[in-house]
Amino acid sequence: MSNTVWINALAELQQQGEPCVLVTIIEERGSTPRNAGSKMVVSRERLYDTIGGGHLEYKAQKIAREMLENHVRETRLERFSLGASLGQCCGGATVLLFEPMGQPQAHIAVFGAGHVGRALVPLLASLPCKVRWIDSRESEFPAQIPAGVEKVVNDEVVDEVENMPAGSYFIVMTHNHQLDLELTAAILSRGDFTYYGLIGSKSKRAKFEHRLRDRGFQAETVQRMRCPMGVAEVKGKLPVEIAVSIAGEVIATYNANFGEKSADGEKPVPMLVPAARRSQTG
Repeated sequence: MSNTVWINALAELQQQGEPCVLVTIIEERGSTPRNAGSKMVVSRERLYDTIGGGHLEYKAQKIAREMLENHVRETRLERFSLGASLGQCCGGATVLLFEPMGQPQAHIAVFGAGHVGRALVPLLASLPCKVRWIDSRESEFPAQIPAGVEKVVNDEVVDEVENMPAGSYFIVMTHNHQLDLELTAAILSRGDFTYYGLIGSKSKRAKFEHRLRDRGFQAETVQRMRCPMGVAEVKGKLPVEIAVSIAGEVIATYNANFGEKSADGEKPVPMLVPAARRSQTG
């Protein structure tokens, strides 16, 4: 099999924003089915290329899929003895390197495909994150959706709030104040978000705070809402200026929150900046 199979698969999966694990034989001792340097790519659904087949490949595939299921971002080394336990008769040993690739490091839901949404989504799409762009109006979306962005057209926009994983970023900028309020209530009710930003003025915030209190929301819950959102120092009314301001606040939030644990203490809050760059900013 051509050694371009795994390369092409990796490029295609990354273009689609689909996470996968690259498995590489990094050491071989004795008789092994494939040479060091052999690679395969494991996605949730498929296997690309091979490290020799048989029980070794099956076990490697199982480990890779567990890593994908648990959103593991760290590389992993595993040593396998190719004896009877692996159903291999060659008697050698193999060390495999498992490298998670393309794992989205934050999930962002953008509600609203108006002028600011159309300026903001391409900026977010250029970050290593998974963006779901949601609106009830198909006609508002541009003809070309940025790579890695999932377009969601749903008449029941509020239903999409529960489809986001814990630790997500929510950005609300719809065409309708009542819809903004219903989305706000649904997001604040979840409580497991990393960031919630609502477009609007200080007077809009005051009205929303009053209405949310009437619905029984605690003051400290409402305080987690960013409205007006965006970096205050970035002035301007153009959609692109507002979009840059919001993107800046998202980046500032994940930089500040990096390494924090979520409420259950089990998994770290998803962040955007790769480890190599984080160490430079630390």
